[in-house]
Amino acid sequence: MKKLWAVAALTGTASLACGQSSVTLYGIVDTGIEYYDNVPKGGSFVGMPSLTGEMPSRFGLRGVEDLGGGFKTFFVLENGFATDSGALNYGGRLFGRQANVGLSGDYGSFTLGRQMNMSMYALLNADVIGPSIHSMASFDGYLPNARSDSAIGYLGEFHGVTAGGTYSFGRDAAGPAGPSATNCAGQIPGDAVACRQYTAMLAYDGTWGGVAASYDVMNGGPGAAAPLVNPDYKDTRVIVDAYVKYSRGKAGGGWIRRNTSAERHAQSDIFFLGTTWFFTPALWCDGQALRYILRDDSNSTMLVGRVNYALSKRTTAYSSVSYMFNSPLAANAIAAGGAVQTGANQFGAMVGIERRF
Repeated sequence: MKKLWAVAALTGTASLACGQSSVTLYGIVDTGIEYYDNVPKGGSFVGMPSLTGEMPSRFGLRGVEDLGGGFKTFFVLENGFATDSGALNYGGRLFGRQANVGLSGDYGSFTLGRQMNMSMYALLNADVIGPSIHSMASFDGYLPNARSDSAIGYLGEFHGVTAGGTYSFGRDAAGPAGPSATNCAGQIPGDAVACRQYTAMLAYDGTWGGVAASYDVMNGGPGAAAPLVNPDYKDTRVIVDAYVKYSRGKAGGGWIRRNTSAERHAQSDIFFLGTTWFFTPALWCDGQALRYILRDDSNSTMLVGRVNYALSKRTTAYSSVSYMFNSPLAANAIAAGGAVQTGANQFGAMVGIERRF
C-alpha cells in the first residue's frame, strides 16, 4: 500500500512539473494628429490626443499555465499610457487597464482583481467603432473604460451562450486623473455598500451574428467623484445590443439606458447603429450614427466615419472624421478628452497610425 501511495505521489508531481506554461508580451501603440473646431475659448485645436486614437495605447503581460484535467491558471497585467507624453492613463496606475489572476476550466473562468466588467463585454461585438477618438465616449466616458477594482468575475460560454458577472468590493481606487478614475475605493470596515458594484451579462453568438444584454450598478461612497458621494446613491446602466455578419463585414446597433439616483435624478439614453465594410482584406471602413438624449435637459447627434488601411499584419493607417450636432444646452465634445462651446456643433478629424505587437 505504501508503494502505491508513493507511485501516486510521484505521478502527481510529474504531472505538475510537466504542465505547459507561457507568458506573452503584447500591446498597441496608436497616435496621430487630431483637429476639432468650436473650442470653449473660440478657435480650434490641433494636436496629439492623450487618451486614444483608433485604439488606446497599451502594453501587457498575459500568462497561462496548464494544470491538467482541463484546468488552467492565468494572469493579466495591462498598462495604458498616453503616446503623446508617455504618461500613465487610468488614474496614473501602472497596470490601470487590468491586473488580475484566475482559474479556468470547462465550466468557465473565475477572475480576481482589476478586470473588464460585463458592460465592456456586452459592447465588444455590436459597437463597430469601439474606444476610438470619435465614439460613444463623447456621451459616457465610462463605457470604453468599464473596469472594476477589487472584483470577483465569472465568464462562461456554453454552445454559443455566454453568461458572466462581476462583483466589486471597491469599484475604483484611483484619484481623479483620467476618465475612468472616480476615487471610490470602498472596502470600508463596517460599510458593506460603499463603492460596491455588480455587473451581469447574457449573450448569444452564432454564425449569423449575436445579441447581448448587460446590467451594471454602482454605489457611491465617501470622497467619490460627484454625484456619487453617498453610499446610498446609485448609477445604473442597461445595455441591449445586437450585430449581424455578412460577407464583407458586419452591422451592429443597440441602446444604453443610464439612471443616476443622487440628490438629483438623471436619466439618459444612447442609441447607436453602425457598420463595417471590407473593400479588400487590407482596406475597410467603419461608420456609425449615435443619438444621445439627456432627459429634460439636452440632446446630441453624432456621425462618425473611419477608413483603415493595413500596411502590414501589425500596422494600420487610418483616418477618422466626425460631426456633432448639439442642442442649445448640450456640450458634448466630438473627441475623447476634448471640449466644445455649449450649444455649438463641432467637426473633428484625425489621421493616425496603429502598431500592434
